[in-house]
Amino acid sequence: DKKRAIKEAEEKIEGLKADIEAHTAHAARLTKEIAGHDDDIATWKGDSKAASNVRAIDKANYDSTHKDYSESVDALERAIVVLKKQAHDRPQASFAQVSALKSMSLIPAEAKKTLDLFLAQTSDPEGLEVSAPEAYGYEFQSHGVIEMLSKLHDKFVEERTALEKEEMNSKHAHEMLLQDLTAQTEQSTQDRNEKAETKAKHLQG
Repeated sequence: DKKRAIKEAEEKIEGLKADIEAHTAHAARLTKEIAGHDDDIATWKGDSKAASNVRAIDKANYDSTHKDYSESVDALERAIVVLKKQAHDRPQASFAQVSALKSMSLIPAEAKKTLDLFLAQTSDPEGLEVSAPEAYGYEFQSHGVIEMLSKLHDKFVEERTALEKEEMNSKHAHEMLLQDLTAQTEQSTQDRNEKAETKAKHLQG
């Protein structure tokens, strides 16, 4: 009986050892998997932060460029109105709206040269109180300038519309990326926490 009791005790000890080894092995595997989840979560959070930083830069660039386009479009509209209404005997101060275009960064250098020539010709005090032929000359020049400015206006409106569409697509793509990264992070966090609880139970035996 004593031998049998010892044998049973030894078998029980072996069984407990096997259980401990199984629990330890399972816990070790879970530890490795948890570390993998932690790495993934850290990567996805880093990706989210980097994507948000890039998005912030893109948005700032968009806002700045869109403002430039809008200011240029408004300035062109004002200048065109002034030129169309301009009487031949008005002082050069009336051309302030036209002259303002020269400070706009989006106005091409060639267009600025044309504006300079036009303004130089119309700034001659004697040239504003003129005979009919010179008045017709001014009208011809202003018509050319109006045509040039109108084409620039249409070009800028078209480019601004394209910019707005690009911004909308960029914003949507960023939102979709963040949703995807957030979903992955949340799922991995849930899996990680469940495995951490299971690991703790295995280690408690």
